[in-house]
Amino acid sequence: MNAPLPQRVGSRQVFAIAGPAMVANLTTPLIGVVSTTAIGRLDDAALLGGVAMASVIFDCLFWLFGFLRMSTLAFTAQALGAGEAREQTVILVRGFIVAGLIGGTLIALQMPLAGALFDLMGGSEGVTHAAKTYFMIRIWSSPFAFANYVILGWLVGQARANPALALQVVINLINMTATILLVLVYDTGIAGAAIAALLSESVGFVLGVIVCRRHADGGLAVPRATLFDRAKLMRLLSVNSDIMIRTAALITVFLFFTAKGARAGDVTLAANSVLNNFLLVSAFFLDGLANAAQQLCGRTFGARDPRGFADSTRLVLLWGLGFAMVVAVLFALFGPNLINFMTASEDVRRAAREFLPFIVLAPVPGVFAFGFDGIYVGATWAREMRNLMLASLAIFLGVWWALQSLGNAGLWCALLAFYVARGGLQGARYPALYRATFSKP
Repeated sequence: MNAPLPQRVGSRQVFAIAGPAMVANLTTPLIGVVSTTAIGRLDDAALLGGVAMASVIFDCLFWLFGFLRMSTLAFTAQALGAGEAREQTVILVRGFIVAGLIGGTLIALQMPLAGALFDLMGGSEGVTHAAKTYFMIRIWSSPFAFANYVILGWLVGQARANPALALQVVINLINMTATILLVLVYDTGIAGAAIAALLSESVGFVLGVIVCRRHADGGLAVPRATLFDRAKLMRLLSVNSDIMIRTAALITVFLFFTAKGARAGDVTLAANSVLNNFLLVSAFFLDGLANAAQQLCGRTFGARDPRGFADSTRLVLLWGLGFAMVVAVLFALFGPNLINFMTASEDVRRAAREFLPFIVLAPVPGVFAFGFDGIYVGATWAREMRNLMLASLAIFLGVWWALQSLGNAGLWCALLAFYVARGGLQGARYPALYRATFSKP
């Protein structure tokens, strides 16, 4: 049965989705902490460097295919709003097929992929060997990881945020527990950390399918003709490719930022790494609200409810602005003490405090960057989101080029300009897209 669409979208609906997403986001960094700690206890710098290098590769690789979650969430929410119960199940199964094809392709290409990526990273022989060991095992988790993106997107798209939260927490807990047991108890080294990731994703997939079967109208069996409907497949392909290009542009910004920080010296790189943790904290809250925007805007879009869509947009942005202002004040008040806690190096502390004002300013433009991303995904305005992200990337590079004489300060200015451009360009384009969308019969 479909849940009835509320006549008015209120804060309760926003936080029913955003709250569990925020909690789930908070558990994710613990995986990296546990893996780093477990490998670090082996007292081998090459192993620690290897897991760090491989983790960066998988973070970027899996992030690139995050469109599987976003498009599944948007299409499911639209089908829910339109009252198309069976179509929701078709979207899930279609997502599984795409996830399996992408994951299978990565596995088939693992040798040339590993060679190209590790040559690009340029680590030492010991670090590269350790990273390849991790990579060759964890790559087998990719079909399950991508299918889990589909499952999480499908559940949130149906406004079933609590089961989605439970699944994500279970996956993360299995990963952490298995890492500790395999690495520290059974002494399997870096391979154990990779096996833990594979185990957690595969178990999560099995549990996710069980949960989805309970909520799928009529079970998971879908007629072949319906599943491979040409028009809907082409729309799925178009939206996914646009979101993928948008994500690639976003990854480019953060890789460029990291690379330029590294060239500025070890102290600057370390200071930027410390400050990036602050950005990560603010992103937990803003990404949760973006999830709410994706579901509520997708659902009201599918129901052809312009008032509900506008209410969803307004509430997500207003609540995001409130959270951002609180976070900014906390960063300003407690930032220096947090920096002292995260690093013992006085040089790094001094450098991080110097650039802390940029972190204090970042959450407010971040609201509009994250919020409008969620709104555009929910409405599947993917082509516009892609184009505006590419324009934002160009602005980022242009500001960096103009201010590169300022060194790291110029780099941070460019990142803030990128945040402002993302939210500002999408905000400026929003009214025209809204009118065009809801003026159609």
